This record gives sequence, C-alpha cells and structure tokens, in this order.
Amino acid sequence: MKTILVAEDEPAIARVLSAYLRKAQFHVSIAADGRQALDLFAKDSPALVVLDVMLPHIDGWEVLSRIRETSSCPIIMLTARSEVEDRLNGLNKGADDYMPKPFVPEEVVDRVQAVLRRPSQWTDGLRQRRFGRLSIDFSAQHVSLNGARVTMMPRDLALLLFLAEHPNQTFTREQLLEHVWGADYEGSDRAVDLSIKRIRQALSHWPAEEGDIRTLRGTGYQFWIEN
Repeated sequence: MKTILVAEDEPAIARVLSAYLRKAQFHVSIAADGRQALDLFAKDSPALVVLDVMLPHIDGWEVLSRIRETSSCPIIMLTARSEVEDRLNGLNKGADDYMPKPFVPEEVVDRVQAVLRRPSQWTDGLRQRRFGRLSIDFSAQHVSLNGARVTMMPRDLALLLFLAEHPNQTFTREQLLEHVWGADYEGSDRAVDLSIKRIRQALSHWPAEEGDIRTLRGTGYQFWIEN
C-alpha cells in the first residue's frame, strides 16, 4: 500500500483528505506543520506529498525546496490563493501539480492517482552520450558539463533527457507535456517554458557551437547538436 503524506495545518481538511485517500486504498501520514512534514518525509518515504503552502514553522514553499534537494517524489501543492503567479511559483520550484482551495476531496484523490500514473523516467536503453563538453548518462540519469555534475530539478532533468534522446527533433509544448509531464497533466503549458529556461541556465557554460536548446518560434523546442 502506497503512503501519501498530507501536510496540512487545518485539522478538518487533513481529516477529510485522509479519509478519502484511505478509502482509495492509500496509507496516510499527516503533518500539521513544515518541520513535522520534513521529519515524516524522511521517516516514511511516501509515494507522494500533498503539501499546503501556508504551514506553520516552515512554509510549504521551503518544504518543497528542501525535498527537491534530495528527492523527485511527486508533490501536489494546496493553497487558498489561486493566482496564476502562485501556480507558476510552485511549478518553477518543482511541484508536480497544484490545487487551489476550496477543493472537492474526490478531485484531490483523482489528482493523486493521476500524478502517480505518470512515468518516472524516460530512457530508451541508451547508457551515456557525449555532446562536446556535455555528458549525459541516461541510465544513471545525471548530467555533467566540463566534468562537473550539473544539479537540476527532477522534472527539468526528465525534459532534458527526453530532448537529448531525440536530438534535432522539434517537439511542441503539448507533445512535451504528454511525454514528460504525462497525459493526465492538467496544468498550464507555461510549465514547459519555465523548465526550458532553467535548463538553459544550468547549461549556460555549454559552448553554443557544440549544442543548444533551441526555440523554433511558433513550433516548439529541440535539442540541437552539430551533425
């Protein structure tokens, strides 16, 4: 039975979510503040985290950032604020999905199940390839530039791996969302743009003559290398 960590400081909401998730055959751990959320995350190794933004002691954004330092565990953010900026902030920090309050508990369970169905890696049997100074190990899923490990958010790494597996092929935002975020993803396609921006920043010292993450205006993105 998969464990879901619910980090929510409003007891009534936590109880309702817990009841619906247990009905869907999940084991549930509940944290009432950010410190407890991090402790339970380390202790229980959950399959997914439902994370409220407005937590006491350590807020949800900081909890998200700390988890992302060591783990690609899926995270769904909960917030009473539904502004687009909040949603993009969560996606930019590595959240997998976003639910504004108030919400229907059944929809949260549906989102949890949808996120857990998404593919966790995108490899086709390749082991390692070099693109000039850039080295990508598809089996270990890590990237090195000029011999130094490049640290990336899990979703950014997944996007880079997918593009690098198909060099010089152009993919639309919709195709990248389907292949990397999963067919069940219901968020904005701006998530692709934000991820591409972070990848370019991470690879800023990769010489342009060796390769590039290119934007084809009106079409999409491609991992370009010199043939």
